Amino acid sequence: MIYRLALIGFGTVGQALAEILLDKEERLKKEEGFEAVITAVSDKFKGALYHPEGLDLKQLLQAAREEGTLEAYPDTPGLVRGWDSLTAIRESNADTVVEVTYTDVETGQPAIDHHRAAFESGKHVVTTNKGPVASAYSDLSRLAEEKGVRWGFEGAVMSGTPSLRMPRVALAGNEITAVRGILNGTTNYILSQMELGKTLEEALREAQDKGYAEADPTSDLEGYDVLYKVMILAEVVMGTPLKREEIVRHGIRNLTLEDVQQARREGKRWKLLGEVRQGNGRLTASVQPVALPLSDPLAGIDGAVNAVTYECDLAGPITLAGAGAGPIETGFSLLIDLLNLSKGRP
Repeated sequence: MIYRLALIGFGTVGQALAEILLDKEERLKKEEGFEAVITAVSDKFKGALYHPEGLDLKQLLQAAREEGTLEAYPDTPGLVRGWDSLTAIRESNADTVVEVTYTDVETGQPAIDHHRAAFESGKHVVTTNKGPVASAYSDLSRLAEEKGVRWGFEGAVMSGTPSLRMPRVALAGNEITAVRGILNGTTNYILSQMELGKTLEEALREAQDKGYAEADPTSDLEGYDVLYKVMILAEVVMGTPLKREEIVRHGIRNLTLEDVQQARREGKRWKLLGEVRQGNGRLTASVQPVALPLSDPLAGIDGAVNAVTYECDLAGPITLAGAGAGPIETGFSLLIDLLNLSKGRP
């Protein structure tokens, strides 16, 4: 079976998936029995293309990267231009929608509407968006089940590092009593640089220069990015939905260079931790800086790397570390969801 994909959003992540499908085409066919064509792309800023037989990936990437717009893609018989995202979802012949738009994490839009349109059209969805998973997991999961389609969102927490599939599949049978992790690479990079003697402001500027931090770093520094990931872990891994206001949230903005240096003298390291814990019959969650002893496996995570520890009743504590961002890594998370979808795996 050849999977037909509609890409909603064609920024760095959408382009990375197209590049992976192009570069790995023969290997995926030979080793995984997986074939895919991109029949539709709709991007708010770059434009939109649809061809029922599939778009040429080399020409698609060339147009987006060299010209910055899909208008540079050559005309061919049967090519349709200009569809908006909902039209591309509903009218294309794609069986799977790849949703990689920029989304307001507070409202989950426009990604929630994209998901609903896809499910109602009988189409699967794979996404890297935090918003719909954090804000509408139950409703969207129920709709997908009603329509007999599937939903993959591995990249919503730790990009290509399988922070959701590992507890649901590899750790199945365990009771997971707590999940705690470094879920934001930007703040971890900043704290690592502060240990080397830089102020928060200096470390932030360096993170922005390297592309780790946005021009407006509020979501990272104030812990909002981690907050939404904690909401996802609470519902998807621990089985209990939490509202934003139920989660204690403190960012790193008030941590000083002296705080970080003092912790080092005490044999500790500051990390911004997201934590979900089951106890006394209820689930509690927090996002806050914690000075960890060096014996804690999370204390050794440096730079823009993410890590998460699952506390299991059978396996004990299991720590997973890996990239939490990056176009290729995030594109890989989409590929993993597509491969598992094609094989009927969770």
